[in-house]
Amino acid sequence: MSDLKPSLLIVDDEKPTREGLRAALEDHYDVWIAEDAGAAMQLLEQENFDVLLTDFRLPKEDGMKLIARAKSLSKPPICILMTAYGSEELAVEAMKHGADDYIAKGRLQIDELEMRIARALRQHKLEAENVSLRKQLDTRFGMENIIGQSPAMEEILGVVRQVAPARTTVLLLGESGTGKELIAKAIHQLSPRANHTMVTVHCAGLAPTLLESELFGHEKGAFTGAHERRIGRIEAAQGGTLFLDEIGEIDSSIQVKLLRFLGERTFERVGSNKTLTADVRLIAATNRNLEEQVKAGKFREDLFFRLRVMEIVLPPLRDRTVDIPLLAKSFLKEFAGENNKTVTDFTPDAMEALMAYRWPGNVRELRTAIEHAVVLCRADKVTLRDLPPAVRASNSTLPTSTKLVAPSDMTVAEAEKQLIIRALKECNGNRTAAAKKIGMSRRTLHRKLVEYNLQDL
Repeated sequence: MSDLKPSLLIVDDEKPTREGLRAALEDHYDVWIAEDAGAAMQLLEQENFDVLLTDFRLPKEDGMKLIARAKSLSKPPICILMTAYGSEELAVEAMKHGADDYIAKGRLQIDELEMRIARALRQHKLEAENVSLRKQLDTRFGMENIIGQSPAMEEILGVVRQVAPARTTVLLLGESGTGKELIAKAIHQLSPRANHTMVTVHCAGLAPTLLESELFGHEKGAFTGAHERRIGRIEAAQGGTLFLDEIGEIDSSIQVKLLRFLGERTFERVGSNKTLTADVRLIAATNRNLEEQVKAGKFREDLFFRLRVMEIVLPPLRDRTVDIPLLAKSFLKEFAGENNKTVTDFTPDAMEALMAYRWPGNVRELRTAIEHAVVLCRADKVTLRDLPPAVRASNSTLPTSTKLVAPSDMTVAEAEKQLIIRALKECNGNRTAAAKKIGMSRRTLHRKLVEYNLQDL
C-alpha cells in the first residue's frame, strides 16, 4: 500500500458504481475495491485500511454487518455507509453498528464525499494523537512506573485517572514505602495543572515554627533569623499542586491555618496581616490512622473531613504478592543498567524468598533489596545468597510443603506458574479462593491458567 495516500476500500456490488468511485477518488487515495462483504473482509484482514466506504445493500451480508465486523479488527478503519434508501432511522442504526458517517447515494456528490472522508480522517488522527499523548503522559509522569496487576492496584490506577482532572483534594493513606508520593505525582501530571509546579513538603521533618514558615512564608523580621521575606510553598505552587507528606504530624496551630486555606484559598505570611490567595490543589499523605488521631484529639475533625474528599488507600506489598515478580524484574533491569551488569533474572530459591518475605518496608524495601542483590551478584541471575540477610531468612522458615518446586533454570514466569499451582492445591481447586490468596483477580487467574495450560487443575 502507498505510504503517501490514505488507503480506501470501496465495497459495492454494482461495477459501474465502484469503478466510478475509484476513478473519482484515486487521485487522493490508494483505492481498493470489492464486490461483496466476503471479498471485503478478506482484504480487511490482510491489509490495514484507513477508510471503508461500503454500500448498504450487498449480496448475502449487508453493509452494516460488514462495518460491525470491520470495527472488531485490531486496527479498524473509518467506516462510511452509503445507501439509496436514506432515512433517519437507518442512519441511527448505522451509527449503532459502528459507522463513522452516513451518506445517501441519491444525492451523492464527489466533492461532498471527499469532504466527509477528509473530515473523518482528521477526526481519527486527532483521536489517535490524544491516545498517544495520554500514553506519553502516563510514561513520562509515572503511570507506567506504577507497576502492578493485582486487583487492588488496577483499581487504584483507575481512580487516579478519574480523580486527576478534578480540582478536589486527595488524601493518600498507606504504610511507609507503598508509593504514596509516586501516586501524588501521577495525579498532578495527569491533571490540567501539569504545566505548573508540584511542590512537596515533608511535614514530619520540620518543627512547627519552621513548617509554618515553610508553608505560608514569612516577612523580614517575623522571627529571629528571618533576615528577609520568604515566599512559602503554597505561593510557590500557584496554579499547580501542593503535596503534603505525613500530614498527620502537623501541629494543631498549623492545622487551623491549613483548614482556612482549604476553605477560602487564603492565607497570611508569618509576620504579616495581608491576606493572600492561591490557586493550589492539595494532595496529602500519611501512614497514620487519622480517624484514631481525631478521636485522641490530636487531629482536627473538620480538617480531616476537608482532606478526605477523595481517599485512596495504598495496600502493603504483602497484600499484593502477585506484583512482587513484576516489581522485582523492573528493579532488576534498572539496577543492572546502572551498574553495567548483565543480570537478567532470579534463581528459583531467590524468587521464592522474595515471595515469602513480609516486606515491612513495602515497595521501597524491595527496591533496596534488589539493588543490594545486583551489586553482589556474580552471575547472570540473582541467587539466594545475593539477597539481604532478612530476605534470605524468609526462605528457610517456609514449611517444605509450601516451597516452590522448580528446576534450577526457572524464570519469573515459571515461578508465577508454580505459585498458581500451589495456591490451587491449597484451596482444593477453588479458583476464587486461590485468586484471592495470591492477590490476583479471578479474570487474571483465568487468563494465566490458559496461558500456562493449567485449565484442568
